Amino acid sequence: MATLDLSGIWKLIRIADGSVRPCPLPGDIASALIASGELSEPYRGMAELDAQWIGREDWLLERDFELSAELAGAERLVLELDMIDTLADLRLNGQDIGASANMFIPFSADIAALAKEGINTLSITIRSPEKAALAAAALLPYPVPASTYPVCSPHRNLIRKAQCMAGWDWGPCLMTGGLYDGLRIQATSGPRITRVHTSMRNKGDEWLVSCAIELNMATAQRVNLVAKLAGAQGGLSVDAPAGSSSHTLDISVHKPELWWPAGHGGQRLYELNVEASDGKGRSTSLAKRLGFRSLRLINEADEQGRSMAFEINGRRIFLKGANWIPQDALPSRWNDSVEKSLIDAALEAYMNCLRVWGGGRYESDSFYDYCDAKGMLVWQDFMFSCATYPALPEFLKNVEREAESQILRLKDHPSIILWCGNNEDLGAIGWFDESRAQPSRYLVDYDRLNEGVLGRLVRSLDPDRPWWPSSPSAGPGDYSDNWHADNAGDMHYWSVWHEGKSFSAYLDVRPRLCSEFGFQSLPSSHSVAVFAEPSQRNVTSPVFEHHQRHPRGNELIMTTMLRYFRMPKGFEETLYLSQVQQAMAIRTAVDYWRSTMPRCMGTLYWQLNDVWPCASWSSLEYGGRWKLLHHDAKRFYESVAPYLYVKDGALHAGASNDGSTMWQGSIRLRIIDFAGSTLMEEAKELELGQLSAQVAWALPLARLAALPQDCFAVAELRGPGAEQPSRAWLFLTEPKRCEPRDPTIRVEAKALGGGRIALSLRCEAPAFWLTPQLPAPAGGFSDEGFLLLPGETKTIEYRPLKGEEALSPEALLSGLRCMNLWDSYN
Repeated sequence: MATLDLSGIWKLIRIADGSVRPCPLPGDIASALIASGELSEPYRGMAELDAQWIGREDWLLERDFELSAELAGAERLVLELDMIDTLADLRLNGQDIGASANMFIPFSADIAALAKEGINTLSITIRSPEKAALAAAALLPYPVPASTYPVCSPHRNLIRKAQCMAGWDWGPCLMTGGLYDGLRIQATSGPRITRVHTSMRNKGDEWLVSCAIELNMATAQRVNLVAKLAGAQGGLSVDAPAGSSSHTLDISVHKPELWWPAGHGGQRLYELNVEASDGKGRSTSLAKRLGFRSLRLINEADEQGRSMAFEINGRRIFLKGANWIPQDALPSRWNDSVEKSLIDAALEAYMNCLRVWGGGRYESDSFYDYCDAKGMLVWQDFMFSCATYPALPEFLKNVEREAESQILRLKDHPSIILWCGNNEDLGAIGWFDESRAQPSRYLVDYDRLNEGVLGRLVRSLDPDRPWWPSSPSAGPGDYSDNWHADNAGDMHYWSVWHEGKSFSAYLDVRPRLCSEFGFQSLPSSHSVAVFAEPSQRNVTSPVFEHHQRHPRGNELIMTTMLRYFRMPKGFEETLYLSQVQQAMAIRTAVDYWRSTMPRCMGTLYWQLNDVWPCASWSSLEYGGRWKLLHHDAKRFYESVAPYLYVKDGALHAGASNDGSTMWQGSIRLRIIDFAGSTLMEEAKELELGQLSAQVAWALPLARLAALPQDCFAVAELRGPGAEQPSRAWLFLTEPKRCEPRDPTIRVEAKALGGGRIALSLRCEAPAFWLTPQLPAPAGGFSDEGFLLLPGETKTIEYRPLKGEEALSPEALLSGLRCMNLWDSYN
C-alpha cells in the first residue's frame, strides 16, 4: 500500500467573487483569511465581529496532485479525509465523488475510476453552515430550539458541526470550515484492511481478545489473516468477497500486565498487529495499541439513593478532574503539542479523568493515544449539548452514521470509561417556551435520538463500556432532570455561580458524582495583553466585556468579590482577586465532597481549558498559563489531602484518601492570628483506609481562642518519609472582615540553568494567596496562590516561556511583585 499525502497549500476561492488565496490544509478558512491579511486576528479587541460573514458564504478548496503510473495503476485509489467541516460537495476532475453533511464522519471514496496518470484536480465546495441551518429550520414541522449566546449563529443544533463554533458562554462565534486532521490517497492492490476493533473477555489468567477485521477487496479471493498480540498469535483463512466484509479472529493472552488509571498503577500497552495477505504475495497490515483492564460502572440502589462509581480491575476509582473543551476556536491552531501540554498540566495537578464535553468535538486519535499512555481516564460525551434536536429520519440517519463511526474508532482505547449521550439536553427540554409548552413532544424526540440511536449503538457495538444517557442523569431509564439532585447518578451543581449563592452552598449538597460545577475568574494580565489595548484594560470596558460571554459574568464575579473581599485597589489586583475567589470556590466544593467518600465518587470541575483569551471558568488560560485554581488543584487533588470547612457553626478538620492503600501519618491543626502567632495547636495520629475520609476535629467557633475575624486555621498532614507536609488553610469568616498585616516578603534568587531560577521566599507576617508576578510576557512559577507563614522558607522555581530570552536572577527580582491579599488593597 502506498500513501499520497494531500496536506499542504491548497487554493481557497470565495465563490461570491472568485477571489483566490492560499489555504494550508489541514486547516480552516478563517485562518487562511487571517494569513492573507483579509481578516484581522479575531481574538484581539472585538475583531471577532468582523469575521461573522465567513460562515454565511460558500467557499471552494482546490488543489492539483500528480499520480505516477504506479499509483494510477493500483486496483483501488481511496481518498480519505478525516474531518470535513461540514457541508461539502466533492469533485475529482470535474466529476462528483461524494458529499459530506457531518463534521464527525470521515469521508472515504474509491476514486480509481476517475483518477488518471499525471495531473488531477480535487475540488471541495464548503457550503455556508449558517444558510444551511436557516434552511433546515424553515422546513421543520415545529420549532427545535437551542441555547443562544451574546454572539452566536442561529439553529446550530440542526447541522452536525461542533456546536460551540456557533458561540458559547465562554467562546467566540467563528463558523469557519475546512479540512482537519489527515487527508490522503491510499493506493492498494490486493487486500485492504479498513478497520480493526476488538473486544476482550477475562477468564482467570487468560484474556480472550476477539479481533473484528474489516476488509475491502477489489475482487473476491482467499485471504490469510494473522493477528499478533503480547506474544500470542492467531490465524484465519477466509473467502473474502468483493467489496467490504468483516471477519473475527480470536487470540488468547496469558496473564498480561493490567492497564491502570494515573495514580493507581502502570499503563502497560501492547501492540496488536493484524496482517492480511492473498495468494499473490500481496499483503497489508494495521497496528494499534491495546490495554488490558476490566471496567464496571456501579449504579446501584442503596440507602442513600443510587450510587455512581467506576470500578477498574476490581478497584473503585475516585474520579478527580475537569471538563475538556476544544483546545482552540480556530481548528488550524489545533496541534498535538498543545493537546499534550494541557493533559500534562491536568496530570501534574493529580487529575485522573477528563470529560470530553458534548458541545465540542470527538477528539483526535493523538488525544486518546496520549490519555492511554498516561492513564488519563476519559468520560466521552456524544456531541450534543444544551439544545433540543430534531428526530426527523434524515437527521437520525446522519447521527447513526456518526455514532457508528466514532464508537468503532474509539472503542479500543482503555482510557475511555463511559459513553454519555449528551450534555444537559434532557434538562434543556425545560429551558425553552416551545418545549415547556409541549414537553411530551420534545421528550419523545429526545428519546428517539438518545436511546433510539446513541444508546442502541453503544449497547450493540461497544457492550463492554457503560452507556450513560445524559449528563446530568440519575441513570438509564430515568428521565427526570438531575440538574441538582445529589442522591443518584451525576449532578451539575451551578447554584453558586448562576444563582449567586455563597460558597458555603457547596456544603448543602452531597453528590454521588459531580460532573460539572464551576466559578469564573478573570484572566491574568498576560492573557489580557493578548486581546486588550491598555485603554481597554478595565473590567467594564467594551473590549473586556466582549471577552466575557456570560451575560452576567462580570457582575457575578464582582458581586462575589465584594461579598468576600475588600475593594481591590486597581485593575491588576482585581484580576488577581478574581482568581483567588475562583480557587476558594472550587476548593470548598472538592474538599467537602471528598470528605463524603465513598458516597461521592468523583468531582469534575468546569472547566480545564479555554478556546481563546477570555474570562471563564477555566483553570488553564488560553495558551496554557496556570490560574491560581490550577495551582490549588495540585494541592486539593493530592491522593491524601487535608481539608477544612466551617459548617453548622463548627470548624471541621480532617483528611481524605482516594488512593488504593491505607495511609498512616499525623495531622496537625493550628489556629493562628494575623501576626503569625499560634493560638492553638493540636496533633493526632491518623489512619485512613482506601477511599475514605475522617474528621479529626469538629470545633465550635465559639470555643476557639479568638474571634473568627481575628484568626485563621491551618491543617497539615505528614506521612512516613514526607519532606514537607500537605497543607490546607481557611479563613473562618469573610476575609474582608479580617485585618491581615503587611507580610513584608523577602526574596532571594539563584540561577538553575536553562533559564530556570530558584526563588526562596520569607515573610514577617502571614502572606495569603502569595503569587509571584512578572510583567507580561513572561513565564510562570512552580507554585502560586499559597500560604507563607513567618519562620518558613518557601522555595519555588521560575520557568521561562519557550523561546524566552533568559532572565538573570537580578533582572527577575527587579521586575518581581509578590502579590498577596494584603497587597491587593493596601
